[in-house]
Amino acid sequence: MAAARPTKRIMMISTHGYVAAEPEFGKPDTGGQVVYVLELSRHLARLGYKVDILTRRFDKQKQIEKIDDRVRVIRIPCGGKKFIEKEVLCDDIPEWVENATEYIQNKKLNYAFINSHYWDAGLAGQGLANRLDIPHLFTPHSIGAWKRENMDGEPEELEKKYNFDRRIREEKVIFDECDVVIATTGQQRYVLLGGDYDVPEEKVRVIPPGYDDTRFYPVSNATKSALKKELDAEGPIVLALGRLARNKGYDLLVDAMPAVFERVPEARLLLAVGSNELNEMEEGLMQELKEKAADLGISDRVIFRGYVPDELLADYYRIADVFTLCSRYEPFGMTAVEAMACGTPTVVTTEGGLWPLLTWGVDALYANPFDPPAYGHAIANILQFPRVHDQLAKYGSQTARARFTWTGISQSILHLLNGINQPAASARKTGPELATSPVGGMHPPGEDQFAATTPLMEAQLGIR
Repeated sequence: MAAARPTKRIMMISTHGYVAAEPEFGKPDTGGQVVYVLELSRHLARLGYKVDILTRRFDKQKQIEKIDDRVRVIRIPCGGKKFIEKEVLCDDIPEWVENATEYIQNKKLNYAFINSHYWDAGLAGQGLANRLDIPHLFTPHSIGAWKRENMDGEPEELEKKYNFDRRIREEKVIFDECDVVIATTGQQRYVLLGGDYDVPEEKVRVIPPGYDDTRFYPVSNATKSALKKELDAEGPIVLALGRLARNKGYDLLVDAMPAVFERVPEARLLLAVGSNELNEMEEGLMQELKEKAADLGISDRVIFRGYVPDELLADYYRIADVFTLCSRYEPFGMTAVEAMACGTPTVVTTEGGLWPLLTWGVDALYANPFDPPAYGHAIANILQFPRVHDQLAKYGSQTARARFTWTGISQSILHLLNGINQPAASARKTGPELATSPVGGMHPPGEDQFAATTPLMEAQLGIR
């Protein structure tokens, strides 16, 4: 029988992008997922664990970077010294697993469990779980089959860019072999249970992402007015914010704005999108947005602000009268939760995972960005009717705080371990204990019990 394993160190794996204590947001493959991993790691540390975030080492990065006393980034090399896009990093994951295994064994590190993020890290996590006999919790963030179905473009070009066929095959293997799949929404759970994946129902748990409630919170109207002047955003502001990528749907939002301006002529659209230094693809997308605004005759009412530094992010949410999540495809939509937490009324895309968790007209409005007039009218309703604005501002922030804080999310993930019998290897091979064991046990008062959903909760989460 294997010796008892210490339970106070956790391995997080996020192999792609620029994972760091101070992430360079806007750089390729570096966005919301990095925030998720860092915040989850910090909050797991506050619950008494030490957390190692394992990622890929490239360029001239340091091997080890300390985030705080209990959290550090460990960079493991593979595939040479150049940046590798997440769609093709899978080819180099076997080398990464070899190098990570050697590092872990040389340092005599023992982990309570692995939590991997996205499919490239899922391959790495399952490889290490099999070698080291460690439970593996996999958080896909997005799902290949769902993304393929929701992306615009020629199938051949999409396959060439996103490597969907390979991704879906590899995801299926990860789902089959890992101990638990953490879906961020009920909609994701529905996709996982059927179609291309057919994941056993008892293996999937719904735990949404969280947000930092010490940074994102409402402020007074006087403070908002002062911030609007300071950030040169006076008047009714519609805000979109995030990475500059086609799936984010900023072009669809521009198409929707004439319907807004027809009803609220003094409104302006603020596009705080992209990175500090745009790459060739981002330059092309930005030019497309500017040309679209010109063609629609609304250039004078669209502000292109560019990348927003992390320290100003909350204030940008606060200066907006409406925040829009307009994505063609969005696994969750953390920016919308952060905006809601800041007391900013939000219009959420129906082409993503967040909207089924919200009550329309109370927490937020949601609309289809592929229907520009409908999406525009949802925005205009908030700008035109103060009672609608104030209700969404009040209850949206309350819902964010009640359901999406990182402390509750961290506790839910730890509770999942109660449903994984040791040793981990036998659970991965046979799985019956996972189906019969209760997951979660006692939950702290007031915690959202996503880890062990009830029928009522499943209905609220959009689980069918």
